[in-house]
Amino acid sequence: MKPTVVVVGLGPGEAELVNLATKKAIEEIPYRFLRTQKHPSAHIVKNATSFDYLYETLDSFEQVYDQIVDILVTQALAKEKILYAVPGSAMVLETTVEKLRLRDEIDSIVIPSISFLDLAWIELGIDPISSGIRLIDGINFLSQAVGEKGPVIVGQCFSSRILSDIKLSVDFSIEDKVVVLQRLGLADQAVFELDWQDLDKSYIKPDHLTSIYIPKLGPSFGTELVKLQELALELRQKCQWDQKQTHKSLTRHLIEETYEVVEAIGEIDLEQGYQHLEEELGDVLYQVFFHSILAQEEGEFTLEDVAKGVREKLIKRHPHVFAGKDVVNEQQALISWEKIKSEEKNRDSLMDGIPSMMPALLYAYKTQRNAASVKFDWPDLEGALEKLFEELEEFSQEISKDDSLDRISDELGDVLFSVVNIARHLNIDPETCLRQSTHKFQNRFRSIELIAKTSGKNLSNSSIEELQDLWEQVKTSELDN
Repeated sequence: MKPTVVVVGLGPGEAELVNLATKKAIEEIPYRFLRTQKHPSAHIVKNATSFDYLYETLDSFEQVYDQIVDILVTQALAKEKILYAVPGSAMVLETTVEKLRLRDEIDSIVIPSISFLDLAWIELGIDPISSGIRLIDGINFLSQAVGEKGPVIVGQCFSSRILSDIKLSVDFSIEDKVVVLQRLGLADQAVFELDWQDLDKSYIKPDHLTSIYIPKLGPSFGTELVKLQELALELRQKCQWDQKQTHKSLTRHLIEETYEVVEAIGEIDLEQGYQHLEEELGDVLYQVFFHSILAQEEGEFTLEDVAKGVREKLIKRHPHVFAGKDVVNEQQALISWEKIKSEEKNRDSLMDGIPSMMPALLYAYKTQRNAASVKFDWPDLEGALEKLFEELEEFSQEISKDDSLDRISDELGDVLFSVVNIARHLNIDPETCLRQSTHKFQNRFRSIELIAKTSGKNLSNSSIEELQDLWEQVKTSELDN
């Protein structure tokens, strides 16, 4: 016979609502564990070990839940039989119980108990079956509410941040209402209606016994993504152009759309800048959907796999956020990122994995950055500047010798590489820097063309002195403005 964990629920409120079977189990089993002391009936589980300390020391709920289950299994193996008490009902929004029941090393016995939902139906005056209501976890509201139209009841709304996230993730009009349910079954219970836009106001004091009832859900962030995926699938099936596309044929479009995003970012300070950026980001997003659909047709991966993979990768590569690792500054965070990335890819060199077909400035920048991650770098800007002057001198010597173009090209490349190094030491993106200068040059040249056209001059017939004079006029005009 396997060791056993007997799971009991402490009901929604006062000890009077705890059933006899639960009380009997508490009396009979001497080894007792509490998920949390933060519950009105927790005091009836005497001499129990609480897991509240895990919530205070670990970085995520997932880590807390996994640790609780590991401890419970270990204790059950040692004691043969233990009791685990949770708030409310053991089968309602209890992730630890879900995980515990998946463990093969032990048997888990769940004793039925009253949930906060039983009291909520009474206060709301609704039949959960006929109304088709769904229960959603407030912690995971965004993912669980996708496609839901309501009504829904949202549990575990124990902080203002959770209420704010719920409010911001759904498109509601100002007429929509929400019902707040707090401390059901207690003497100070509160049930009140609230305007949707007031859900995260400071006068709402959420606690561990707070839930909300939403009669009708508006469209959510996730809903629009689902609609876009459905559209992409339909176009793939019905559009002659979409049907002929492959990963390779779409490469050009992905690159073009990415550059258009970069251009839109440069227009943010202009009128309608964000509107253009929103549109171009949508085009890039569609490319992601399209490539994922092509891969799904080949049985390789899906869009969900892409989203899951990047989420897990970001969590793993940010140990200073999710695993309590300390970093002092941005540079240390970047070094940590590159180290973890190298270990993941099992690469022999820090130079591996830098795409050689990316723009040359970015290619140089990433190469230098990876080398700098192991301190192969000038200690300060002065060293980088001295290297630039050295490369300029070597470039000048090759020109004076009237050497081959290959040698001159090689030395000019070293000069550009040194310029990128200086940009990196100044925390300036060389790609953006050069783009801005090129854009400035274009604007000035257009002004020269306009002046020449207005005065009846032909630029192609103008001398270099005349062109330089026009250039200086444009620069002076910029300074005056």
